[in-house]
Parts: sequence; structure tokens; C-alpha cells
Amino acid sequence: MNDAAEMRHFMRGLCSAIVKRLEQDGPRAAVPEVRRLFHEELKKDFSYSAYAACFSFHRDDAAQWERYGNRGRGICIAFQSRYMELIAGGAMSLQKVFYQDDMDGHPLAEVFVRLIQGGAALSESDPDIRDALRDAWICSVAFKHSSFWSEHEMRLVVFPFEKEDFDVQPCYHITTERIKKYYPLNLMSMCQQIGIGLEDLVSELIIGPESTQSPAILQDYLRDNGLNRLAERVFLSSCPLRRPL
Repeated sequence: MNDAAEMRHFMRGLCSAIVKRLEQDGPRAAVPEVRRLFHEELKKDFSYSAYAACFSFHRDDAAQWERYGNRGRGICIAFQSRYMELIAGGAMSLQKVFYQDDMDGHPLAEVFVRLIQGGAALSESDPDIRDALRDAWICSVAFKHSSFWSEHEMRLVVFPFEKEDFDVQPCYHITTERIKKYYPLNLMSMCQQIGIGLEDLVSELIIGPESTQSPAILQDYLRDNGLNRLAERVFLSSCPLRRPL
């Protein structure tokens, strides 16, 4: 995740949910230790880094163009969800994003409360607590602040810390501002593994409402790279997004 704040958002909400349950049902004496445990855990977000390819269920959406499509100058690539579900496996998982701030009803809150009431030590030295914390970090990538609900997002996620057999080598994107780490997706290889072609996975390409890209040249590019069927599925955005004057 390029923004660990999203993962911390879930962890803080989970901590609050656990504290609320303990204040209601006890033992209340465990509340300070729960807060201390999560305070220390939140310092470890990089150790539990997740990497995600993010998608929206919305097609040709103004907010998506503005926020993620280079202000309407990019291109939207549409993927077939049924094939994405087949591709997700092994080290990867396909996760729908939930937009909420209140984690009171999350099953992991009950897990922690049950462990605490059963006498578990509130420390990573306790294997059950350690496993619950690991599960919490994994769940954290599926939650986002409620103000982003309009994105209607799905994520293809990998947890290198969780998968001992994950053998994809990381790459680094270097800019004048910072260095970013990422794991590349080999879409051609992923398609081959489930017996389809790239033209089956990609259903259409939509040229952004502010893009200067020529549709004809994009189609020539696709044909020259052996993607003849996809060349016939190039469309112009109908979104009336315009740059502010």
C-alpha cells in the first residue's frame, strides 16, 4: 500500500472496538494494555507492508478520472472480473474494499476479546495474540475511510511477509521526490496460467475525457503488438470532465 495510513485506520478502529467491548464486559483492567499493544504495533506498518493493484467497479467515472487518471488525460483499462477472480490465488487475493470507521462488529474484535478474557498475555510473545495481530494487518487492506466510499474499489493484494513461497522480485520506481517499492504483475503469464489471452482479460480501453491520445494511433499500437481484437474495443470517454480555467 502506498499509503500506510489506510492500514493504520483499520488497526486504530479495531483497537477502539476491543476497548469498547472490554469496558462493557471486562476485564476493564486490560484496557491500558490493549492500547499499549496497538500503539506499539502501529509502529510496525512497514514490516507488514501489503502491495495492491487497485480497481473500481465504476466505468468512465469523473471522480476516478480526476483522482487516478491524470486528471482525465489517462486511459481506463477495464478488466473482466470473472478472470480476475481466477487469477487471484496463491500469493494473491482479490478483496472488496469496505468503507467504514467503526469496527465494532468485526470478527477480529471478538477474537481479541475472547483471548483476553481467557487469560492471554497482551504481548507478541503469546502465539495466539501474535497470530491475531497478523490477521488484523491482513484484514486492514480491505478497509478504507468512509469518505472514499464513492470509489467502489476492489484490490488485488499480495502480502510478501505472509507468503514464504512468494518469489517475485521487487522493483523500485525512482523520482525526484522519493523511491517507491513495488512488485510487478506479469499479466501475460497470469493469463496463461488460467488458459486465456490478454484480450480475454481486458474488455475495453477508454481514452480519458482530457486525453490528447489519437484513437487511431492507439489502435495501430495494439494491432502492431498482436492485440487485434482489443484494437476494436477502444472507446472515447463520454464523461464531461473539463479542466478548470
